[in-house]
Amino acid sequence: MTTPEHATGGKLTEHPLRYKLNNELHARPPVPVAHPQLVSYVALMHDGVREEDELRHLQALADAYARPLPQAEGGHLQLDLGDFKLKWERHNEFSSYAFFRTPEASEDCSRGALASVPAHWFEGLPGSLMVATHIELRSTAELPPRSVMDRLIASGRQAVGAQVSDGAAWVFTDFMLTDGWSRYTVLDERLTPRQAGRTVQRLLEIETYRIIALLAFPVAKDVGRLLGRAEGELANLMDGMGSASSAEDERSVLSHLTRLAAEVEHSVARTTFRFGAAQAYYRLVRSRIAELREQRIEGFPTIGEFMDRRLAPAISTCEAIARRQDDLSGRVARNSQLLRTRVDIELQRQNQELLAQMNRRARLQLRLQETVEGLSIVAITYYASQLVQYLAKGVKHLLPLSPEAITAISIPLIAGLVALGLRRMRRKLAAEEGAH
Repeated sequence: MTTPEHATGGKLTEHPLRYKLNNELHARPPVPVAHPQLVSYVALMHDGVREEDELRHLQALADAYARPLPQAEGGHLQLDLGDFKLKWERHNEFSSYAFFRTPEASEDCSRGALASVPAHWFEGLPGSLMVATHIELRSTAELPPRSVMDRLIASGRQAVGAQVSDGAAWVFTDFMLTDGWSRYTVLDERLTPRQAGRTVQRLLEIETYRIIALLAFPVAKDVGRLLGRAEGELANLMDGMGSASSAEDERSVLSHLTRLAAEVEHSVARTTFRFGAAQAYYRLVRSRIAELREQRIEGFPTIGEFMDRRLAPAISTCEAIARRQDDLSGRVARNSQLLRTRVDIELQRQNQELLAQMNRRARLQLRLQETVEGLSIVAITYYASQLVQYLAKGVKHLLPLSPEAITAISIPLIAGLVALGLRRMRRKLAAEEGAH
């Protein structure tokens, strides 16, 4: 066998995920089966169960039969215990256990492949049961299709049937739970073991994905009730916004809108995964039905027709609720933004009025300041002229003019100098303020 180093010439650096990604295409192969064969299948939701817990439970089964447990590669393994085979797979939300057993002649097949599975081990499977299905594979020579159709018609139940794989096999079911199990009958006309295995696997996947896809339906009902209430509340808030007569009213409406937006966004975050998963599972159901290549049997609806009538409306409801929820979220956001804009405009108007009042007060303060400056010039001039007069009286015998004349002459000089000084001071303060 060529090693990866030889295949690449030993010169190219291997990506660490190269082989893992390539092997993913070959993961979870179907188990080849030949008629007669009984298949029992259960799918359990994880509910916090770890992969290690499931492997430990599988190890206990292998130990009971003194068989080694194969290594779980990519979350799946097959275990041959002689009396039966087990295929285990772990998926994102659930884990599946498929049991395969060849029945004895004239054996009661009501328990499917579980007749050989230890009951205490099966009942201890970790997780919560979501899907339980029995499939009985027989040859058309052993069990003619006509006899199965007659039995189903006589039961009065709504049965589903079709020829699959271009007429190489027949599939019958009623999608009903009997003793907690749904049941399929597959009649082999000319299937090879691998084709039979793929047919069984497709039926099991259809059964699993259709059930898990419907997990979104009760969620959609709950969300529908929330949306009905929230849409009515939003309409009332919009009426309140239109009739708001004060900023306080608008702030009250905005507070209620914010609470409503938080509630809707919480619902979106809680349900987005579930609605998206429902779409993905439904696409898988449609894909597996297409792979069956059904041919209609007169008097029986096909699996595809049954899903179109029963499953598609539920998925359409989930889609409609998801779109309605997203639309409501957008409407609440738009209306909240509109109301915030109105509140901001009102705040800006109030700020402008406040600034105008401040400007009026500043102008008044400036006038008062100018008045005070005028009075200051008078006061300073008065006291300075008194000082000049006292000086002039002290040296009046040395002066050619009388002290009163000198005082009179000094008054305009002093007033001019004081006014000039105050003016220069104002200019200096204005320059410093402009620099900042």
